[in-house]
Amino acid sequence: MTTPRKQPTWRKPAGILVILLIILVWSVVIVSASDFIGRQSIAIQSIIYLVAGIIWIAPMRPLMIWMETGSFRAPPQA
Repeated sequence: MTTPRKQPTWRKPAGILVILLIILVWSVVIVSASDFIGRQSIAIQSIIYLVAGIIWIAPMRPLMIWMETGSFRAPPQA
């Protein structure tokens, strides 16, 4: 017995494009601030780049949930 295949939705390709757009925009923001960041001490630079490297991930969870379910909120756990 085979299980029926789900039809692919437009949400996954759209989500991938949004992810790439987020990465592009965030990269441009950080690169445009590089003069300011470059004038800071190595310790401050490290903290800035560490935080900047983590912040862009924040919108990914709801986006991934939307790509799978069509809603930005996680479905209730059963």
